[in-house]
Amino acid sequence: MVRASASVRRLLSTKGPRVELSEAMRTQNACRYYRDDPVPDEVLYRAAELARFAPNGGNRGAVRFVFVRDPALRAQLGAWYLPLWREVASATRAGTAALDTGFRNRERTMADGDHFAERFGQLPVIIVVCADLGQVHVTDAGLDRLSIVGGGSIYPMAQNLCLALRDQGVGTAFTTLLCAREPDVKRLLGIPDNFSTACHITAGYPARPFPQRLHRPEVRDLAFTDTFGVPLEAR
Repeated sequence: MVRASASVRRLLSTKGPRVELSEAMRTQNACRYYRDDPVPDEVLYRAAELARFAPNGGNRGAVRFVFVRDPALRAQLGAWYLPLWREVASATRAGTAALDTGFRNRERTMADGDHFAERFGQLPVIIVVCADLGQVHVTDAGLDRLSIVGGGSIYPMAQNLCLALRDQGVGTAFTTLLCAREPDVKRLLGIPDNFSTACHITAGYPARPFPQRLHRPEVRDLAFTDTFGVPLEAR
C-alpha cells in the first residue's frame, strides 16, 4: 500500500477542485515523461470515486479498472508493449503508416513515443481499463463498418479518471497498443473471461510541467450547425 505524504494529504483534504475544469480539459495532455514518485492510494481512490459518475449505457456499469503497481507485473506489460510500439514506429518512419498525420514536429513526437515505450514497464502506474461487453448495447453492429458505439459506455469513464487525476496533479496517457496482447494481459492480471481490455492508461507525476496550450483543431473545423461543414459560430 502506498500512502500519501503529508503534503498530498493536505491537498486531498482541500474541498472543491484544485484545478478549474476548463484548465484541466485544456491541459490534460498525453504525458510521456514521469517522475519515479509513487502515486498514493488516496489519489487513485479519489480518481476512481469520481470517475464512476460518468454516463454509461443503461447505467449498467460495464467498466472496471485494474491499477497495476507491482514492479514485476509492470515489467511484463512493458515487455509486451515495446515491440508493439516499435512495429508502429517503424511503419510510421518508413511512411507506410498514418500515425504522423498532422504532427507539428514529427521527429520530436516520435522520440517522445520511443521514450514512453522504452520505459513503459517502469512507469508508476499502469491502469488497465476493462469492460464487460455483455453489458454494452452495440447499436451499430449491423452496419458495414467498424463498430464504435460500444466505446460510448466505456471511454467516458476512462476520461473522467484522467481528469480526476489531472485535478490532483497526476499526468496520464491513453494507449490501445497493448490490447493486441489481451489474452496475455488477462492471464497475467486474473481478469475474468467476460471482461475485455479497452485501453491502458499510464499515470504518474509529470517530469515536465503540464502544457499551457495544446494544439487541437479549431472549433470552426469540428463543430457544425444543422449541416456538416457549416461552422458553429459564437454569437
